[in-house]
Amino acid sequence: MKIRSPLLFKIGGLLSVAAVRHWMGTLDYKIVHEDPSVDPGSRECTGQKIYVLWHEYLLIPFSLRAHCNIALLLSRHQDAEILSYGAQYMGFDLVRGSTNRGGVTALRELFRKSRDLHLAITPDGPRGPRRQLAVGPIYLASKLQMPIVAMGFGYDRPWRFRRAWDQFAVPKPYSRVRAMTNREIWIPSNLDRDGLEAHRQKVEATLNQLTDSAEAWAESGERRLNELTIERNPVPLR
Repeated sequence: MKIRSPLLFKIGGLLSVAAVRHWMGTLDYKIVHEDPSVDPGSRECTGQKIYVLWHEYLLIPFSLRAHCNIALLLSRHQDAEILSYGAQYMGFDLVRGSTNRGGVTALRELFRKSRDLHLAITPDGPRGPRRQLAVGPIYLASKLQMPIVAMGFGYDRPWRFRRAWDQFAVPKPYSRVRAMTNREIWIPSNLDRDGLEAHRQKVEATLNQLTDSAEAWAESGERRLNELTIERNPVPLR
């Protein structure tokens, strides 16, 4: 039976915030940045950026980078309704839609939000294929002349929803979370279709490489040069 009540979605969103804050608060977070100033939670972060990460690891920025002036792109599908209310409670701005599936309205809204906010996009969402980057973020970065920052994440032997298209990952309590980010990637303006595709492939390869490295690091438990503890931003419940 599908839930259709806005009130139930709101209650579900509030409960999801409480659950995520408690659950994710037990984890051991470490990160390696090529450039620490790309972190939206850092005081050194200047200028708007487009952050891309795979959909299966959405829980990490959702729980750690609330109230960081980020507009999050979420599907209009009913499956994302509770998540959308939770994201608003956590202090994210929202854009509903997709950058590559009839998402003209979403693109216009992303253009508008980019004047004041960072953009966060799961470029294999909302329905996959898993870990294949859609061209939407590349087009946005080219048109807006905003840099892309790829964020790779990994958990230590997480639970996964194997039947879900993205094999969504849920970390075990008190386990390791590891993250890796690259330097800003600038996409040239006025690219044709072939140019967009070439840069799409490069960013996809970068994101997959960072994700693979973060997953291997999380599982190994080893120390890394220049690793930092990820500080959680305070998230007041409303």
